[in-house]
Amino acid sequence: MLRSHTAGELTAKDEKKSVTLAGWVHRRRDHGGLIFIDLRDRYGLTQLVIGPDDKEAFKTADAARPEWVLRATGMVRKRPAGTVNKDLPTGEVEVTVSEVEVLAKAKTPPFEIDHEGSDGEVGEDVRLKYRYLDLRREGLGGRVVKRHEVIKSIRDFYDGHGFTEVETPLLTSSSPEGARDFVVPSRLHPHKFYALPQAPQLFKQLLMAGGLDRYYQIARCLRDEDMRGDRQPEFTQLDVEMSFVDQEDVVALNEELAIQLAKKFTKKKIAKTPFLRLPYAEVIDRYGTDRPDIRFDMELTDVTDVVAKSEFKVFSEAKQVKAIVVPGKADSSRGDVDALTEFAKEQGAAGLAWLKVPKVGEFDSPIAKFLAANVQKALHKALKTKPGDLALFVADKPSVVAKTLAALRYKLGRELGLASPDEFAFLWVTDFPMYEHDDETGKWDFSHNPFSMVANPESLDRESLEEVAGTQYDLVLNGEEIAGGAIRNHDPALLRKVFHKVGYTDEHFEKGFGHFLKAFEYGIPPHGGIAWGLDRFLMLLMDQPNIREVIAFPKNQRGEDVMMQAPREIDEAQLRDIHIQLRKRS
Repeated sequence: MLRSHTAGELTAKDEKKSVTLAGWVHRRRDHGGLIFIDLRDRYGLTQLVIGPDDKEAFKTADAARPEWVLRATGMVRKRPAGTVNKDLPTGEVEVTVSEVEVLAKAKTPPFEIDHEGSDGEVGEDVRLKYRYLDLRREGLGGRVVKRHEVIKSIRDFYDGHGFTEVETPLLTSSSPEGARDFVVPSRLHPHKFYALPQAPQLFKQLLMAGGLDRYYQIARCLRDEDMRGDRQPEFTQLDVEMSFVDQEDVVALNEELAIQLAKKFTKKKIAKTPFLRLPYAEVIDRYGTDRPDIRFDMELTDVTDVVAKSEFKVFSEAKQVKAIVVPGKADSSRGDVDALTEFAKEQGAAGLAWLKVPKVGEFDSPIAKFLAANVQKALHKALKTKPGDLALFVADKPSVVAKTLAALRYKLGRELGLASPDEFAFLWVTDFPMYEHDDETGKWDFSHNPFSMVANPESLDRESLEEVAGTQYDLVLNGEEIAGGAIRNHDPALLRKVFHKVGYTDEHFEKGFGHFLKAFEYGIPPHGGIAWGLDRFLMLLMDQPNIREVIAFPKNQRGEDVMMQAPREIDEAQLRDIHIQLRKRS
């Protein structure tokens, strides 16, 4: 070993020990003929003191610069009175150095390693391009270590409950998971392609067919979808499946895990245990989204009937009118309201109506004159308004109303600090619809996992698919979906019927899933499971703004790896090997 100790472990108990440390120059200071170097490794910092008596060591230390890699040997001593650094675990001691060796020199880094606060001043692409330097910093490096600790705790949890970890293939065939596949051309099989897995869905069900009973995996998943703060083209999923279980079994076990991790890795208060459970329809009605932040109120209120006969045609002619009440914002300027209106339009709404509440039972707004006294009175009652409130209304088709008000609620809740940063509010959303209707195409498609068991199979025979429910459940935390699962459909005839409803022919179904359904013919047990968005949960555990801050080597918001320069062109010889010829678009 090139070192006897790490830079984070020496204390007063080690006084007078001869030690050898190795690490990076974090800071270097000259003081009256003495050179002080803070030597850093993954474990911490130790102060080195180099005096002029050891000429070679002094000469080497004098030449050293930030991020040079040094190996230093010397004696541990207590720091002089008044120089103890109480902020460091090693702050009681220093090492008087007798030998210094340069293991590697370094250029001046493109950003300060020893100044974590500079993150906001350094462009993200610069941090990603030099990710190995960013990893040296306490923030990101610490989060990568903490990620390891969380995953170890997850493995310990499932191992303790009789689960087996199994690795599933990365080269597989395409399946309808709701996003685009990344495809890999086959060299040995011309004009044929593998697909990288969007999730291990089919394999984990086949493991249940194989009698494994309880499976989990820290799985890599890949989806070719648009980027945003909580998405990556490749991400990590905690994948779980269990045989001979119902929904309650899966929910209870994974709730136990969530509580354990939250208590172990954060100081946040868990708002309620057992976790609140709400059916999908109620969640949409109250919050406009199936992943609401329930740390604050400001729920949606349906006032369609209240304003149906008003003279304000935007209200009276709309399919639905809902509102949220923003506390204490009656003093909003016209500019503030205009900005909210533009935000509402970005969500798809035609506009935003508003009513301020200056006094009890009063409204102040250009539209107030179109609302009769009895309508205003009914609105105050329905919205439970108080002086100082601002009521925001969206009038449109239900899907637009829900999306717009949900986005406004989320935005304003954060801007006004209504959601406590010290609280974790978990929510199970249950009873999801199996299908959703596309108003533009007039067609039905799956709203969630198509392999879920239908809660009410007889509803598949009705003309409308709105009433078809699945045994599906999502776990939401502070406005983010962190896990989702279902009890699986293990009846091949019923599964075929589920796919028929969205236009799958028998031929199409057999081509896509025949290999999978073959296992059903040999006796597959009732089973169900859940998949955690591990990166997203880690983001919340560590109070980070996006998942890139908890991943060692993420892509940027354009899906690019700026460090490794991927994606990039490959040469013609490689293309010929995989039977691909590029053509320019006309």
